[in-house]
Amino acid sequence: MTRRIVTRYTIASPRVTQDVTFAILADLHNGPYEEFLPHIQEADAVLVPGDLLNRHRLGWENAERFIAEVPKLRPVFYSLGNHERKYPAPERRHWLKLVKRSDVVLLDDSVTTFAGVSLGGLTSVRRPEQMNRQILAKLAAMPGFRLLLCHHPEYYPAGVKDYDLDLVVAGHAHGGQVQCFGRGLYAPGQGFFPRLTNGFYYDNRLLVSRGATNSASAPRLFNPCEIIMLKIEKV
Repeated sequence: MTRRIVTRYTIASPRVTQDVTFAILADLHNGPYEEFLPHIQEADAVLVPGDLLNRHRLGWENAERFIAEVPKLRPVFYSLGNHERKYPAPERRHWLKLVKRSDVVLLDDSVTTFAGVSLGGLTSVRRPEQMNRQILAKLAAMPGFRLLLCHHPEYYPAGVKDYDLDLVVAGHAHGGQVQCFGRGLYAPGQGFFPRLTNGFYYDNRLLVSRGATNSASAPRLFNPCEIIMLKIEKV
């Protein structure tokens, strides 16, 4: 079984009105999540930047339990990744109905607020140039700390960076799957030797998760799965 770790980051900003801690769970891919529950309860809310589903193995029993159970513990904000986009259309529509009937806040090219933080979700598209820039502009115009859930880290240099956002939270790269000397071997959307695989980039404006499970057939090497605990402190 792939090892899972807890990665903790703290950043400070004058734009938050109070200290707030987010548990970040990217790329669950219908995998188990129970061992993360104690850490989720340390947070004020949970951010899921895409891929609760696994398009390679249809079924969502764990994902369905997640959207039913976790919002009872903490507010959950969920944006859509490529596995949701590529899921067969009838099943995808049914899944989205389940999410909308749950207490999860679905950020499907939409925005909301939580604890003084403006939150947005940018939905996965086939090509970065198709991303919904209206949502980016809308979030950038909102008050306070502006945080975007964007499944694809490669979207940041492709256009997200052009907007005044304080932080973009991404997944998708799975830490580069195999890491050698701290660098990933391959990531979808970035190819071999990807640059954006885990941790902070672009002056701490992009945070990439390694992902909470391993959905690919290739094993992870020197690259544990993770939950990120992100604390944003008021300056």
